[in-house]
Amino acid sequence: MSEDRRSQVVSSLEEQRRLLRSDVPQLAANKQLVYDMYREIVQGGRAELAEKYFTADYIQHNPNVPSGRAALVDYLRGSRPARPIEPKITLPIINMIAERDFVLVVCERHEVDASGEPYVTTWFDLYRIENGKIAEHWDPALKTPKMARFDPNVSTSLA
Repeated sequence: MSEDRRSQVVSSLEEQRRLLRSDVPQLAANKQLVYDMYREIVQGGRAELAEKYFTADYIQHNPNVPSGRAALVDYLRGSRPARPIEPKITLPIINMIAERDFVLVVCERHEVDASGEPYVTTWFDLYRIENGKIAEHWDPALKTPKMARFDPNVSTSLA
């Protein structure tokens, strides 16, 4: 298969700020919430900030992580170290789309197949916002032992 596809990654801070825009103030606020959560928690590993972003009864549809904010904190602490909080998302983000109370984040995912060959795929995270906090999350994760310690900041964490 030819590898001539072009990356759609939005990497500069200015480009990422454009992703957060919306003519609807609530949609812009929802995008900003998810963007900041990505910077501080997903990428920064700052589990102690979970209360700022997630409802106590947060619903998790990833089969590797139990529902509830406390369970999410435990998962985060077991899957990634705390890192400095960057001013932008350093993960290869492609887009953020908001509609009603949902925000969809689309990222490139760099992986290595069973033969050791690297490849790029796409990852989707969908969040439902309720009263200014993330109340629910969906992603395409499969139930595997390696997902229990998955860190999206490390490209081979599923290999």
